[in-house]
Amino acid sequence: MSEIKSGKYRHYKGKLYEVIYVARDSETLERLVVYKALYDSEEFGNNAVWTRPLKMFLEDVTVNNKQVPRFEYIEK
Repeated sequence: MSEIKSGKYRHYKGKLYEVIYVARDSETLERLVVYKALYDSEEFGNNAVWTRPLKMFLEDVTVNNKQVPRFEYIEK
């Protein structure tokens, strides 16, 4: 994973996730981050697994008129 570290990340809304690996979409070849929630969810179950385009995972978002990372790396 050249552009992203594996490990734990905090989403800008506060919940924790773990990056598992980077995959490619079989049709578009777009790079996707595969990550799992480090919390339990009534709606999605325990440690739900998600994907998000790498570009979106790494982008900044605006919160209270301030640019912050969508996901912030916190530890390995």
